[in-house]
Amino acid sequence: MKNFSIDLAYRSINHIGEELCGDKVEVVNNDDCRILILADGMGSGVRANILATLTSKIIATMMRRGLPIDDVVATIAKTLPVSSVNGAAYSTFSVIQAFNNGMIYIVEYDNPECILIRDGKVQKLPFKYREIEGKRIRECEIWAEIGDAFAIMSDGCLYCGTGEIMNYMWDWKALSNCAQVGAGRTRNAQQMADYINSNCAELYGNVPTDDTTVAVLRILEENVLSLLTGPPADKADDYRMVEDFMKNDGIKIVSGGATGNMVARVLNERLVPMDDHLDPEIPPTSRIKGIDLVTEGVLTLHKTVELLERYVRDDVTEEFFIELSRENGATRLACYLMEDCSTVKLYIGRAVNLEYTEKTLPFEISARQNLTQSLIAVLEKMHKKVDVYYY
Repeated sequence: MKNFSIDLAYRSINHIGEELCGDKVEVVNNDDCRILILADGMGSGVRANILATLTSKIIATMMRRGLPIDDVVATIAKTLPVSSVNGAAYSTFSVIQAFNNGMIYIVEYDNPECILIRDGKVQKLPFKYREIEGKRIRECEIWAEIGDAFAIMSDGCLYCGTGEIMNYMWDWKALSNCAQVGAGRTRNAQQMADYINSNCAELYGNVPTDDTTVAVLRILEENVLSLLTGPPADKADDYRMVEDFMKNDGIKIVSGGATGNMVARVLNERLVPMDDHLDPEIPPTSRIKGIDLVTEGVLTLHKTVELLERYVRDDVTEEFFIELSRENGATRLACYLMEDCSTVKLYIGRAVNLEYTEKTLPFEISARQNLTQSLIAVLEKMHKKVDVYYY
């Protein structure tokens, strides 16, 4: 299989009237794999949130250490016994472990069955059942293919209906058909999770009577975005920094006025200011041959981070999309990061720009380094693979 990336994302809807979600998703990034965990606590609100959080944290901690699933389930069984009233589990869970060699391991306990979309169709997973500490789990291993999309979900995604009426026509088959359409219409895990979740919300009449969470893992051909911002601390490293930046395939973006001049000089190309899309808030972009986007630095990066943080919070109102449609360096950079990459390589120069340390800026930042840390943090929240190189 060619170079591939493991793209992860999820979306949740809280039970109506509850501030906390009774479902919890954890992501674990190990050296040899990425792990997606979804736990569904009994009931809703604070109690369910605590149960789901405890379950997901136990699974994440133990799997991060490489412990076998038998030990994980045994620990959960001892920590969270079944209800003495109705025999129901205090928390259910689903786990997808995607290894860097292409192997996928799935294990589930009492959650709806994982959906696999391959070659545009729903595929049956080869689950086998066994019992661990009195809990009947199902598990399977398969080899991934580029284009595969896996969806795990809490039981709030099934039988979504309005009021107290359960919609039995919206069963696992209907949900998997929705996932199939979503996989075909979207490009990444976040968009697919949004698509499935919004369909569930619509069936609830946007008044969900259960916590509803969809978590998606997609196997994508690796799409790399390389972003260079800030000249190096030592001017002698200019050529090395640009050379490292240019050797990658994929999208190349340069952010910063002094940075753009440095890249143009090293590449022996012209830096051409662009004035066809002027924005009163964001400085104009420029053009360098061989570079996909050249932006101003601090103001543009600050706005980009702001847009990405809204996206992560699911604050995607009509106003958000109107702002995203504005043609400027920040919106173009945000769209690249949201839609067109699975791996982000950041080349960060440590040179201090006195312009920004001696003047008052319209936000709380005194140096580019602080802003790049915010960018790294929000990209990690988006579950992008982030490699950082300092100069």
